[in-house]
Amino acid sequence: MAGKIRVLVADDSASVRSALMKGLSADPGIEVVGFACDGIEALEQVKALRPNVLTLDVEMPRMDGLRALEQIMKERPTAVVMVSSLTGKGTEATIKALELGAVDFALKTAPRGLAAVRGLIEELRKKIRVAAMVNVAALARQATQRERAAVKRPPAEGHSRRRKRVVVIASSTGGPRALRNVIPLLPADLAVPVLVVQHLPAGFTARLAESLDGASALTVEEARPGVELSAGRVLVAPGGVHMRVAANDSIRLNLDERECGVRPSANLTMESAASVYGNAVLGVVLTGMGSDGTRGAALIKGAGGEVIVEHESTCVVYGMPKSVVDEGYADRIAPLSRIASEIVRACGAPVGRTEARV
Repeated sequence: MAGKIRVLVADDSASVRSALMKGLSADPGIEVVGFACDGIEALEQVKALRPNVLTLDVEMPRMDGLRALEQIMKERPTAVVMVSSLTGKGTEATIKALELGAVDFALKTAPRGLAAVRGLIEELRKKIRVAAMVNVAALARQATQRERAAVKRPPAEGHSRRRKRVVVIASSTGGPRALRNVIPLLPADLAVPVLVVQHLPAGFTARLAESLDGASALTVEEARPGVELSAGRVLVAPGGVHMRVAANDSIRLNLDERECGVRPSANLTMESAASVYGNAVLGVVLTGMGSDGTRGAALIKGAGGEVIVEHESTCVVYGMPKSVVDEGYADRIAPLSRIASEIVRACGAPVGRTEARV
């Protein structure tokens, strides 16, 4: 991005607003262009000032942060980083915000000392830089999509034989919202298990799984050690833990070193799946920063499996998919609205519904 990142700060606490504005303004790459005291003001200021990034509190008068976020994504899609104490204890609010389109979140920690404030500001600076790189057009496109239910249909002729034995989905920045546009659209009669590796801290993936489960025909849960893979079951890697598949079709979790700077890493899940299932693995790489999933995609391809990546036009961050494409490991490239049907076709199950094309 040329020039400074234009940031709007929305928080109902005058002291927090002052600290954030002062701390962020000290960064030579950031310009704080304004502030808002509640959700209504935030929506108005986003429209008037058109910031590159909005930092948005959850608890605010008149209109809270979640309601404001939902309206902003409909009326003026903008890269948003949530900032609230609720995002620590209230994981439900965090996941809801990410599903509504927030790029990331930062926590107001309980201690109110100078070190805590400095830590928050430094975290925000890093996350604002990432947020400023997102594809706002993709945010706008997703905001116009309505959640659609999967429809169970009997197997179509010629598709009764199962071709895949497991699907591994990798996602990072923008992933919770992307997953919301994929997992709930998979039909109840999907004949394979699905493993999801979404980059989130410990404590947040259980709530993500719960949210997806409530919207899906499939069973979605956070993975546990020893749980068995089964058709129609979606297992989400726990935050902060690597997830592997064992030869007996069960899950193994560990705290090995980070790969690509993350844990869980999709590379390790894909590696184990390729080792166990060979050419019966389907890898899917969705929106995200970095290159996690590229080594895993190479191993899936080497074993004879297939790889699908999200098209640049719908990626919030075209990082992970781009890395796979650039290395030549992508068999198919599809917009987010078609990922679910691509998974169903690859797995030899009927497509439960007709998906809109980008």
